Amino acid sequence: MNHRHLLPDEIDLLVDDEVGFGVAPLRAHARECAECMARIEEARFVVDSLEELPHFAPSFNFADRVMTQVPVFVPWHVAARESVRRWIPQSRPARVLVLGTASAVASILTVAIVWIASQTDLLVFSTGVIGGRIREVVSDAARDIVVTLFGDQVFVAIQQVGGIGLTIAALGFVGAAAGAIFGLKAIATASSRRRN
Repeated sequence: MNHRHLLPDEIDLLVDDEVGFGVAPLRAHARECAECMARIEEARFVVDSLEELPHFAPSFNFADRVMTQVPVFVPWHVAARESVRRWIPQSRPARVLVLGTASAVASILTVAIVWIASQTDLLVFSTGVIGGRIREVVSDAARDIVVTLFGDQVFVAIQQVGGIGLTIAALGFVGAAAGAIFGLKAIATASSRRRN
Protein backbone atom coordinates (compact mmCIF):
# COMPACT_ATOMS: atom_id res chain seq x y z
CA MET A 1 0.00 0.00 0.00
CA ASN A 2 1.36 3.42 -1.00
CA HIS A 3 1.06 6.03 1.79
CA ARG A 4 2.61 9.00 0.01
CA HIS A 5 0.67 11.62 -1.90
CA LEU A 6 0.94 12.02 -5.65
CA LEU A 7 3.73 14.15 -7.09
CA PRO A 8 2.94 17.04 -9.48
CA ASP A 9 4.06 15.11 -12.56
CA GLU A 10 1.90 12.16 -11.52
CA ILE A 11 -1.07 14.49 -11.14
CA ASP A 12 -0.34 15.80 -14.66
CA LEU A 13 -0.46 12.24 -15.99
CA LEU A 14 -3.90 11.71 -14.47
CA VAL A 15 -5.23 15.10 -15.60
CA ASP A 16 -4.09 14.36 -19.17
CA ASP A 17 -5.79 10.90 -18.99
CA GLU A 18 -2.55 9.18 -19.90
CA VAL A 19 -2.54 5.39 -20.23
CA GLY A 20 0.40 3.12 -19.81
CA PHE A 21 2.55 1.28 -17.35
CA GLY A 22 2.32 2.70 -13.84
CA VAL A 23 -0.80 4.86 -14.33
CA ALA A 24 -3.25 2.30 -12.88
CA PRO A 25 -1.68 2.39 -9.37
CA LEU A 26 -1.82 6.20 -9.47
CA ARG A 27 -5.56 6.11 -10.27
CA ALA A 28 -6.14 3.58 -7.50
CA HIS A 29 -4.35 5.84 -5.01
CA ALA A 30 -6.37 8.86 -6.17
CA ARG A 31 -9.65 6.99 -5.60
CA GLU A 32 -8.57 6.18 -2.00
CA CYS A 33 -6.95 9.54 -1.07
CA ALA A 34 -9.29 12.51 -0.77
CA GLU A 35 -6.42 15.05 -0.70
CA CYS A 36 -4.89 13.74 -3.94
CA MET A 37 -8.34 13.63 -5.59
CA ALA A 38 -8.89 17.28 -4.58
CA ARG A 39 -5.51 18.27 -6.09
CA ILE A 40 -6.40 16.43 -9.33
CA GLU A 41 -9.76 18.23 -9.50
CA GLU A 42 -8.05 21.60 -8.94
CA ALA A 43 -5.57 20.84 -11.72
CA ARG A 44 -8.41 19.82 -14.07
CA PHE A 45 -10.23 23.07 -13.23
CA VAL A 46 -7.10 25.09 -14.12
CA VAL A 47 -6.60 23.18 -17.38
CA ASP A 48 -10.25 23.62 -18.36
CA SER A 49 -10.11 27.34 -17.51
CA LEU A 50 -7.01 27.79 -19.65
CA GLU A 51 -8.67 25.99 -22.55
CA GLU A 52 -11.65 28.36 -22.35
CA LEU A 53 -9.45 31.45 -22.70
CA PRO A 54 -9.47 33.01 -26.18
CA HIS A 55 -6.44 32.11 -28.30
CA PHE A 56 -4.57 35.15 -29.55
CA ALA A 57 -2.17 35.10 -32.48
CA PRO A 58 0.79 37.49 -32.51
CA SER A 59 0.71 40.38 -34.93
CA PHE A 60 1.96 39.99 -38.49
CA ASN A 61 5.36 41.60 -37.90
CA PHE A 62 5.98 40.32 -34.36
CA ALA A 63 8.82 37.99 -35.39
CA ASP A 64 10.51 40.74 -37.43
CA ARG A 65 10.35 43.19 -34.51
CA VAL A 66 11.84 40.61 -32.16
CA MET A 67 14.59 39.59 -34.57
CA THR A 68 15.69 43.21 -35.09
CA GLN A 69 16.63 43.26 -31.42
CA VAL A 70 18.43 39.89 -31.44
CA PRO A 71 22.14 40.03 -32.27
CA VAL A 72 22.71 37.33 -34.86
CA PHE A 73 26.23 35.98 -35.34
CA VAL A 74 27.06 35.53 -39.01
CA PRO A 75 30.19 33.45 -39.70
CA TRP A 76 32.81 35.18 -41.83
CA HIS A 77 32.48 32.72 -44.71
CA VAL A 78 28.72 33.27 -44.92
CA ALA A 79 29.16 37.07 -44.87
CA ALA A 80 31.85 36.82 -47.59
CA ARG A 81 29.64 34.58 -49.75
CA GLU A 82 26.70 36.98 -49.38
CA SER A 83 28.89 39.96 -50.28
CA VAL A 84 30.15 38.22 -53.41
CA ARG A 85 26.61 37.13 -54.32
CA ARG A 86 25.42 40.76 -54.17
CA TRP A 87 28.09 41.80 -56.70
CA ILE A 88 27.30 39.00 -59.16
CA PRO A 89 24.73 40.09 -61.74
CA GLN A 90 21.48 38.14 -61.97
CA SER A 91 21.13 37.91 -65.74
CA ARG A 92 23.18 35.41 -67.75
CA PRO A 93 24.54 37.92 -70.33
CA ALA A 94 25.73 40.25 -67.54
CA ARG A 95 27.44 37.32 -65.79
CA VAL A 96 29.23 36.36 -69.01
CA LEU A 97 30.35 39.97 -69.49
CA VAL A 98 31.66 40.22 -65.90
CA LEU A 99 33.43 36.86 -66.17
CA GLY A 100 35.02 37.88 -69.47
CA THR A 101 36.17 41.24 -68.10
CA ALA A 102 37.57 39.67 -64.91
CA SER A 103 39.40 37.01 -66.97
CA ALA A 104 40.90 39.65 -69.27
CA VAL A 105 42.08 41.79 -66.34
CA ALA A 106 43.54 38.76 -64.55
CA SER A 107 45.33 37.65 -67.71
CA ILE A 108 46.83 41.09 -68.34
CA LEU A 109 48.01 41.37 -64.73
CA THR A 110 49.51 37.88 -64.84
CA VAL A 111 51.42 38.63 -68.06
CA ALA A 112 52.65 41.95 -66.65
CA ILE A 113 53.84 40.36 -63.40
CA VAL A 114 55.61 37.55 -65.26
CA TRP A 115 57.28 40.04 -67.62
CA ILE A 116 58.41 42.28 -64.75
CA ALA A 117 59.72 39.30 -62.79
CA SER A 118 61.70 38.12 -65.83
CA GLN A 119 63.31 41.55 -66.22
CA THR A 120 65.33 41.42 -62.98
CA ASP A 121 67.89 44.03 -64.13
CA LEU A 122 65.13 46.48 -64.95
CA LEU A 123 63.39 45.62 -61.68
CA VAL A 124 66.51 46.20 -59.56
CA PHE A 125 67.29 49.46 -61.35
CA SER A 126 63.73 50.79 -61.10
CA THR A 127 63.39 49.89 -57.41
CA GLY A 128 66.71 51.62 -56.70
CA VAL A 129 65.59 54.77 -58.51
CA ILE A 130 62.17 54.71 -56.88
CA GLY A 131 63.69 54.04 -53.44
CA GLY A 132 66.11 56.94 -53.82
CA ARG A 133 63.34 59.25 -54.92
CA ILE A 134 61.15 58.17 -51.98
CA ARG A 135 64.03 58.83 -49.57
CA GLU A 136 64.49 62.32 -51.04
CA VAL A 137 60.79 63.10 -50.77
CA VAL A 138 60.59 61.82 -47.18
CA SER A 139 63.72 63.71 -46.09
CA ASP A 140 62.48 66.92 -47.75
CA ALA A 141 59.10 66.52 -46.09
CA ALA A 142 60.76 65.84 -42.73
CA ARG A 143 62.94 68.93 -43.12
CA ASP A 144 59.92 71.05 -44.03
CA ILE A 145 57.92 69.77 -41.05
CA VAL A 146 60.79 70.33 -38.60
CA VAL A 147 61.40 73.83 -39.96
CA THR A 148 57.67 74.61 -39.79
CA LEU A 149 57.22 73.26 -36.26
CA PHE A 150 60.50 74.27 -34.61
CA GLY A 151 62.16 76.85 -36.87
CA ASP A 152 65.39 77.04 -38.91
CA GLN A 153 67.72 77.14 -35.90
CA VAL A 154 66.47 73.77 -34.59
CA PHE A 155 66.87 72.22 -38.04
CA VAL A 156 70.46 73.49 -38.32
CA ALA A 157 71.17 72.11 -34.83
CA ILE A 158 69.67 68.77 -35.76
CA GLN A 159 71.82 68.62 -38.91
CA GLN A 160 74.94 69.37 -36.89
CA VAL A 161 74.10 66.79 -34.20
CA GLY A 162 72.66 63.88 -36.09
CA GLY A 163 71.79 64.75 -39.62
CA ILE A 164 68.71 63.71 -41.45
CA GLY A 165 68.33 60.44 -39.49
CA LEU A 166 67.48 62.40 -36.38
CA THR A 167 65.06 64.52 -38.39
CA ILE A 168 63.31 61.41 -39.66
CA ALA A 169 63.18 60.06 -36.09
CA ALA A 170 61.60 63.31 -34.87
CA LEU A 171 59.14 63.22 -37.75
CA GLY A 172 58.30 59.61 -36.91
CA PHE A 173 57.69 60.55 -33.27
CA VAL A 174 55.40 63.43 -34.26
CA GLY A 175 53.56 61.15 -36.72
CA ALA A 176 53.16 58.39 -34.14
CA ALA A 177 51.82 60.84 -31.57
CA ALA A 178 49.34 62.28 -34.08
CA GLY A 179 48.28 58.78 -35.12
CA ALA A 180 47.75 57.77 -31.51
CA ILE A 181 45.64 60.86 -30.84
CA PHE A 182 43.47 60.34 -33.92
CA GLY A 183 43.18 56.59 -33.23
CA LEU A 184 42.02 57.13 -29.65
CA LYS A 185 39.54 59.74 -30.84
CA ALA A 186 38.15 57.30 -33.44
CA ILE A 187 37.80 54.55 -30.83
CA ALA A 188 36.01 56.90 -28.43
CA THR A 189 33.66 58.08 -31.18
CA ALA A 190 32.84 54.51 -32.23
CA SER A 191 32.24 53.50 -28.62
CA SER A 192 29.86 56.38 -28.00
CA ARG A 193 27.96 55.62 -31.23
CA ARG A 194 27.63 51.96 -30.23
CA ARG A 195 26.19 52.94 -26.84
CA ASN A 196 23.61 55.21 -28.47
